[in-house]
Amino acid sequence: MDIVHGQARVNSRAEALAEGRAARRRLPRKGLARSVPHGRDPIAILEEQNAIRLQDLIPLRTERMLASPFAFYRGTAALMAADLGEDPHTGLIVASCGDAHLSNFGFFASPERRLVFDLNDFDEAGVAPWEWDVKRLATSVVVGGVDAGYDEAAIRAITTDTVRTYQRSMASLLAMSPVARYFLHGNIDNSRAALDDRSRGALDAALARAQKRTSERAVRRTTEVGAGGVRRFVEEPPRMTHMAVEQDEMLRLYAEYRAGVGVDLSLVLSQYAPVDVVRRVVGVGSVGTRCFLVLLEGADGDTLLLQVKEATETVLNRYGGMTFPDAVVERFGAYGDGHRVVALQRVLQVVSDPFLGHFRLDGRDYYVRQFHDMKGSMELDGLGPEAFGAYAATCATMLARAHAQSPGFARIVGYLGRNSAAADAIVDWSFDYAEQSLRDFRAFRDAVATGRLPSPPETVD
Repeated sequence: MDIVHGQARVNSRAEALAEGRAARRRLPRKGLARSVPHGRDPIAILEEQNAIRLQDLIPLRTERMLASPFAFYRGTAALMAADLGEDPHTGLIVASCGDAHLSNFGFFASPERRLVFDLNDFDEAGVAPWEWDVKRLATSVVVGGVDAGYDEAAIRAITTDTVRTYQRSMASLLAMSPVARYFLHGNIDNSRAALDDRSRGALDAALARAQKRTSERAVRRTTEVGAGGVRRFVEEPPRMTHMAVEQDEMLRLYAEYRAGVGVDLSLVLSQYAPVDVVRRVVGVGSVGTRCFLVLLEGADGDTLLLQVKEATETVLNRYGGMTFPDAVVERFGAYGDGHRVVALQRVLQVVSDPFLGHFRLDGRDYYVRQFHDMKGSMELDGLGPEAFGAYAATCATMLARAHAQSPGFARIVGYLGRNSAAADAIVDWSFDYAEQSLRDFRAFRDAVATGRLPSPPETVD
């Protein structure tokens, strides 16, 4: 039956599946392994990114990206977007994470104070062909597996299972209504029951760490009560440094943030006031962007920590050549990239931080979220191949759930079909791209050694 909402006709599942199968004529599934020779200068792209960041933090970004080929891969979503933008693609567009590597999944607390597992980084979120996220994830499995010292046969088996898990999950989700897909979430208990003993042990350790990472604990570890009973952040240069912000300006920005959240949360926030702010360095790829911690305090000494992060143009657009639909451009143009991050996080995540918000300051866009609200991730170092593979498959399941929120996701199911043709092609592409990323890492290391890029900060014994 045809259903029409406004001017947009919603296709039936059967029609969408047929459209997906027809898309194979445009790009056969084996074509997912094709890669256009990359003529770009990887260092030039990184220099361009560095140019709009805080210059005193660029050496720290260098240090973190030099740590390993996997750390470098984490920090180079722009390079991969530029390369994917040149490669043939299916044209089956979804709301995309934009940076769906293994370390951008993790645990966090739902409003009901239960731990859930899902995507947890949306700085690069946008719209893109579905396979871009899958290739980003699959390549992270290859790069991470090499870093861990697994043999090539094990890495290929794990990567294949990761992509096939995405494929099977998408097919299963097709049987559910849009509302049922929306309410589906990462049940940790069910995932735990399906794991082997070693994988279960790794998961339990990660859960224990996440449960300790509360806002109250973060306040104890990052602040102190000084003269006059005033609580302030403790500086740890260059990782955490105070900013010269007038109290009136803090209050104005706080009011702007509050105006953009729900009435219920605004009432909660009305019982707190900002008392201190520091610049805090986070992550690998985000180093050099403007990121702050804000300490809020209530009349009775209650505290709350909020993180404020700069939101810049997504690499999917800037380097991948993707564009948003006109209606989305109009909305994001009015509210900025902070709104883009918040909106797409709510689309792609099972359940999102109720404190999410956004604002603009001096022509820059920012988004706001809670800091350390039981947030955590799996420690990939030291995992055996079985546990590593189980974790990667779980990530693939949640990526499928995220993509299934897009109205046309049934076309992806039709395109993939039931056999392994698409998965095999993506795995081949990912192995080739892992080699490309390693070449880029070596070029990056050489650029630092020759002075083209800033050296890491000197360590003090």
